[in-house]
Amino acid sequence: MKKLVAEFLGTFWLVLGGCGSAVLAAAFPGLGIGFAGVALAFGLTVLTMVYAIGHISGCHLNPAVSVGLWIGGRFEGKDLIPYIIAQVLGGIAAAAVLYAIASGKPGFELGGFAANGYGEHSPGGYSMLSAFVCEVVMTFMFLIVILGATHPKAPAGFAGIAIGLSLTLIHLISIPVTNTSVNPARSTSQALFVGDWAIGQLWLFWLAPIIGAIIAGLVYKYLAPVKE
Repeated sequence: MKKLVAEFLGTFWLVLGGCGSAVLAAAFPGLGIGFAGVALAFGLTVLTMVYAIGHISGCHLNPAVSVGLWIGGRFEGKDLIPYIIAQVLGGIAAAAVLYAIASGKPGFELGGFAANGYGEHSPGGYSMLSAFVCEVVMTFMFLIVILGATHPKAPAGFAGIAIGLSLTLIHLISIPVTNTSVNPARSTSQALFVGDWAIGQLWLFWLAPIIGAIIAGLVYKYLAPVKE
């Protein structure tokens, strides 16, 4: 239960910090932090949580990460579904808090609410195929970094830095394409509030990250298996 509470809190922080920066700060007149600021915010949420809860739950914060670690032989399958449920609930709770804050501004309009999308809902107008490829590849690379940085032979104590910076880089690359998911819990939390098109496109932001994570788990297990 402590692990599940940690995953709930960690995913809550990721969504509140990352999506909150996009909804509240990115477009603030004259002082907006822009794509780079949002990318850094997402990276910082993971970096800080790795050191806060990594020793409790492993700090997955992401159903795709949990799947990739399971495929890579780093995580027990019996914990997979409970972790995913805790992550999704943490993301939804954060989205609810973010909505409560954002809606307190006069003239508030929900808009995209940091949801992920493709086609006309992609920030750069990218197609469904572009979005799918982007999410698969970015999640694949994210899991490669995670699996490498947390390997027993990797330098101890630096995993959080590598993982946080990799998520920042991923956002710098892919915000224009999909608004960056690589995390089904993050996507679900925002889509539930936007509804309509965001719910209709949510399938891609579950399927593509999980495919990327599965491939990464298999590849890294081949490259550097952890012997029991």
